[in-house]
Amino acid sequence: MKKIYGNTALISTISSMIQRDRAAHSVMFCGEKGSGRKLMAKYYTASLLCEAPENGVPCGSCPACRMVDSFSHPDVTVVPTSGKLGGYSVETARSVCSDAFIKPNNNTGKKVYLFFDCRKMDPRTQNTLLKLIEEPPDYAYFIFTAESKYEFLPTIISRCCCFGVSPCTGEESAAALRESGFSEKEISAAVSCFHGNIGRCTEYIVDESLRKQVDLTKRIADSIIRRDEYELNSAFFAIGSDRDSAHTVLSMTDLLVRDAAVLSKDSAAGAAGCHRDSALRLSQVISAYQAARIHSRIEKAWSAIESNVSIPLVFAALCCEIINIAV
Repeated sequence: MKKIYGNTALISTISSMIQRDRAAHSVMFCGEKGSGRKLMAKYYTASLLCEAPENGVPCGSCPACRMVDSFSHPDVTVVPTSGKLGGYSVETARSVCSDAFIKPNNNTGKKVYLFFDCRKMDPRTQNTLLKLIEEPPDYAYFIFTAESKYEFLPTIISRCCCFGVSPCTGEESAAALRESGFSEKEISAAVSCFHGNIGRCTEYIVDESLRKQVDLTKRIADSIIRRDEYELNSAFFAIGSDRDSAHTVLSMTDLLVRDAAVLSKDSAAGAAGCHRDSALRLSQVISAYQAARIHSRIEKAWSAIESNVSIPLVFAALCCEIINIAV
């Protein structure tokens, strides 16, 4: 199983739960994309099913651990998504409810259901799962991952054990990337953009599209700094109509604006976004108040996209609003 960097307190908590035979039947792992929430879900699954755990830590080498690592364990179900938005349907939830009452085959007498990336899970789907999560069979476990627990209904949250998955330090991220065989030049470029987020750093190195999105974010920042409405429109237009690309660029732009607000008060502060230099220059032309207003417009734009409004139209409106604020 892949080595986990950081999150030592979370790993210790899981180990303690396993040792005391108090493992939660319904668990959420929440954190930003690339922070390792899927890896933690896999670790928790291995902890439940490992045939030879030591002090609550899965051995990583027994048949059960190897099958969990490859998602081939017969009693581990990666619940499938469906539809244009890649969500979990009511029909899928009903299928899980039926299957959960079929006893497992493994020696530990446990079976696990994994719900990955539960962004905006339909309330109807959540309500279908509610009774099962509230009163699960003794052998059934349900693991959810999401950016925030507030993607879920309060009734679901109250019945789950919620864990936050945090990014690592930049040094830990660099160590993980070296372990994967990347060059120092690649590691330096990735860590400068995504800091301790190992997943995003890895994606930056191997995925040209993410590198283009990072460059596009810098282009957006430069356009705001110059108050160049034409160039800003052109940069947003380059995103196209892909929802995932729109979400990525909006998120990175929002972080960059957040950094500008912080740096406007303390130029020596650290940065959370992918372009500290651009954020520093932006902080010299907009105030923290203006940054907050731009943040609110970015949130409004993302809500519109989630409501299936045309992405180019959303970006055209956002561009106009940003320029009006920055002037």
